[in-house]
Amino acid sequence: MIRPGQMTLAQLAAVHAGGAVPPIDPASRAGVEQAAAMVADAARGQVAVYGVNTGFGKLASRKIAPEDTATLQRNLILSHCCGLGDPLEAPLVRLMLMLKAASLARGASGVRWEVIALIEGMLAHDVLPVIPQQGSVGASGDLAPLAHMAAVMIGAGEATYMGCRMPGAEALAAAGLAPVVFGPKEGLALINGTQFSTAAALGGLFDAWRNLEGSVVTSCLSTDAIMGSDAPLLAGIHDLRGHAGQIAVAAAMRGLMEGSAIRDSHREGDTRVQDPYCIRCQPQVAGACMDLLRMAGRTLEIEANAVTDNPLVLLEEGRIVSGGNFHAEPVAFAADQIALAIAEIGAIAQRRVALMVDPTLSFDLPPFLTPDPGLNSGFMIAEVTTAALMSENKHLANPCSTDSTPTSANQEDHVSMAAHGAVRLARMNRNLSAILGVELLAGCQGIEFRAPLQTSAPLRDVLARVRRQVATLGADRYMAPDLAIGQALIAGGEVQAAAGIALEIAG
Repeated sequence: MIRPGQMTLAQLAAVHAGGAVPPIDPASRAGVEQAAAMVADAARGQVAVYGVNTGFGKLASRKIAPEDTATLQRNLILSHCCGLGDPLEAPLVRLMLMLKAASLARGASGVRWEVIALIEGMLAHDVLPVIPQQGSVGASGDLAPLAHMAAVMIGAGEATYMGCRMPGAEALAAAGLAPVVFGPKEGLALINGTQFSTAAALGGLFDAWRNLEGSVVTSCLSTDAIMGSDAPLLAGIHDLRGHAGQIAVAAAMRGLMEGSAIRDSHREGDTRVQDPYCIRCQPQVAGACMDLLRMAGRTLEIEANAVTDNPLVLLEEGRIVSGGNFHAEPVAFAADQIALAIAEIGAIAQRRVALMVDPTLSFDLPPFLTPDPGLNSGFMIAEVTTAALMSENKHLANPCSTDSTPTSANQEDHVSMAAHGAVRLARMNRNLSAILGVELLAGCQGIEFRAPLQTSAPLRDVLARVRRQVATLGADRYMAPDLAIGQALIAGGEVQAAAGIALEIAG
């Protein structure tokens, strides 16, 4: 059950992963209806209350007659359906709907309970509005994306029902649901909030976390493939520094590499004093990324539970007050943090791929991990692909929160750009999982060159999982399908599951 204001990252992650959306706690209904009654009274009154009996944005000084309230709200939704671009992915739409329902259920938005019930019905029957990804600047709320959501609720716009795209009214009817006619402030409450940006940022966070776990596994494969040392993983080193993420990554890597015969074979007589940083400093880099993701997660958990529309109904004070909770600056900062972590996880992983294919650095592995170099190119261009993706992610990691532009005739003169800051995370995570997928395949190939020596039991399980779909690379072959499989194994969490690794996102 969703208790408004008390949702956890674990609940949100479960919904993002495809789990059922829990119902809203019915105990919240009384507060919702009290706030709706206050708004209804204000709409009948003579005192101007923004968005209830006035126009919007720069038009807030225009008074609206009580008999025009429903038209005002409908016009608001239709005029704000100005989104463009590819549709938001279904898991993020479900998350966005859940966040909006939970926010409205806190009883500070002034909507009727039947509005919340319709959102719950849409989730229960798989009616998902088609939400274009472009059009929000992350202040005044995610106006355009949320308007496309609200349009379906009044029987306009487009939605998917059971995966099929159709007009919104048809989708509702197919699911046995009826559209609503928005009352005072209800349309405004639906579009004035950060739920689009927050949902996209949460999706980016959860995917980045899965990639982080994957990078811990692939870094261990790479370490054994180049016959690297596990001494830099000793607990005492990391305890002396004290960062929680670094300590956790080092512990996970120690567990994954324990019992490796490859490692044991070169404990004595190895002339190398220190491995390159991409091997030796993986706990420090991935651990810092872990800490950054956890910080972003705490911010997004707070935002997921927040009321972010305007104006707000303060029941205890008996007032309807204009404010600025719709400004998504916290989400923008969190998205930028996630982007930095994604870029850095990929940057150090790419260097490990480069290390494995370079015969001058890889401790006797054949050039480009092919048994017949020269005639065959092996992983030569797969490594180049990782370099391209790494560079793209570095550019995408440039901050969005430092940008702003005035909108709405300078009424909305500072904005967060949280929306596209959050949306870009999906592309970055796809790039990262591809980099890690190449490292996965290269690491497995490198370990096989160490036969008859074997790696640890967890890493042998990973190798077996990979080899069920991707054969060892002998003679050159068409490699793109192999890389796609490697990417999917990381993105889907199958490699992490095979290794038995599960790191706690909440810290």
